Amino acid sequence: MQKPISEFVNRVITGDCITVMQEMPEASVDLIATDPPYLVGYQSRDGRTVANDNRSEWLMPAFHEMYRVLKNNRFLVCFYGWNRVDRFFAAWRAAGFYRVGHLVWVKPYHSNEAFVRYSHESAYLLAKGSPAKPAIALRDVLEWQYTGDTLHPTQKPVMAMLPPILAFSAVHDIVLDPFVGSGTTAVAARSLGRRYIGIELDPVYAAKAQERVRREGIQ
Repeated sequence: MQKPISEFVNRVITGDCITVMQEMPEASVDLIATDPPYLVGYQSRDGRTVANDNRSEWLMPAFHEMYRVLKNNRFLVCFYGWNRVDRFFAAWRAAGFYRVGHLVWVKPYHSNEAFVRYSHESAYLLAKGSPAKPAIALRDVLEWQYTGDTLHPTQKPVMAMLPPILAFSAVHDIVLDPFVGSGTTAVAARSLGRRYIGIELDPVYAAKAQERVRREGIQ
């Protein structure tokens, strides 16, 4: 049974994002900005892992629900695993999204090394409907300043999320992150005068994220 969107706004909700989004009304959020598991079985140097990062059954139903709850003519900013991009593209297309841009954050360090040194993060800008060009022409290459991973093993810096949220949403809009992790998207949205909805499967990370928004988000 679906609930009014007001019951979700300015909260970090503990639960499976597919189940939670199924309770949200259709076309009820203005922007989705998210950093889902990359499907690579990630483990940090201190042994922390990411839930569902070793399986992909959730991928298509999650993006199906994202498409449903996103308003028409709006955007999804989605980080992805470069070596699993075929699976992400399949899920995006099946849901109805199409790509309109690509964002790259350049790191001043490399996070891993194999055949090359991995020193960037990237996200696709995806659209539902036919959005108007934003007032801010965001550069597709952005800066990255490492701020630690004490709250989550794949924690993103707030400064990385500020430019896309500023460019692709307006004040008072609702910004959804179905994989909110450390709460970075929620903090960035709140700091820019947007409302937020965060969903996190792990109750420990969900509690940390909500506390972080309370502590860091501008009221």
